[in-house]
Amino acid sequence: MKHYLLSIYQPDGPPPPPEFLEPIMRDVNEVIREMKAAGALVFGGGLYPASTATVLTFKDGKMLTTDGPYIEGKEHLGGFDIIQAPDLDAALEWGRKLARAITLPIEVRPFQHNA
Repeated sequence: MKHYLLSIYQPDGPPPPPEFLEPIMRDVNEVIREMKAAGALVFGGGLYPASTATVLTFKDGKMLTTDGPYIEGKEHLGGFDIIQAPDLDAALEWGRKLARAITLPIEVRPFQHNA
């Protein structure tokens, strides 16, 4: 089985109100349960806001530590799932299910070296 990263990108700003977010999270949790049952989910989770990030950059022999996201933007990586699938088509199908549930863009990317 090959491993794939399903990246969830979300807009910056506060989360949606509970009446909007709760049905989405219910659907997302159902997809996660389905991934687990199929043996596809390796690991996954949501991330704290991009403002909690710390960026480490090694340049000119020195380590620079800065607060905040590496790149300023209107969206940020909000969570991810690492899955295993027999091929890209199967991984894309999991990505489609997650995109339908979460209503946000999902990037599906294979790992270079699969064990």
